[in-house]
Amino acid sequence: MLKGIPPILSPEFLKVLCEMGHGDRIVIGDGNFPAQSMGKDSIVLRCDGHGVAEILDAVLTVFPLDTYVEKPVQLMAVMAGDPVETPIWDAYNEILKKHDSRGAGAVGHIERFAFYEEARKAYAIVATSEGALYANIMLQKGVV
Repeated sequence: MLKGIPPILSPEFLKVLCEMGHGDRIVIGDGNFPAQSMGKDSIVLRCDGHGVAEILDAVLTVFPLDTYVEKPVQLMAVMAGDPVETPIWDAYNEILKKHDSRGAGAVGHIERFAFYEEARKAYAIVATSEGALYANIMLQKGVV
């Protein structure tokens, strides 16, 4: 056990976060996100039984967001005509406000298929049991 490290971050998870360099990206996917197929060239971490918001909060306690790009946080945009509500995005904004002075200003949105293309290039993908739709989030690492 370590002081100050959220217990949801396993030794393997911490190792991956530490290995990542400036500009590398990590995706935290919801339960519907195709983590294994998107992550064929990435490290796939399983966090079954956990939701994206709790993992995001834990990650941001140790993970600096990139300050050299305008939007180091990207969400999968809702498809046109899809009547889905995204209240989980409000939770993300509160978490971001706690960990980064830009808060919601650090967040951009990427069209679904463009998000998949970017996810294929991510250093790591975290598979969760999140039930909310459009709960996928991509973070770009900054410097300490």
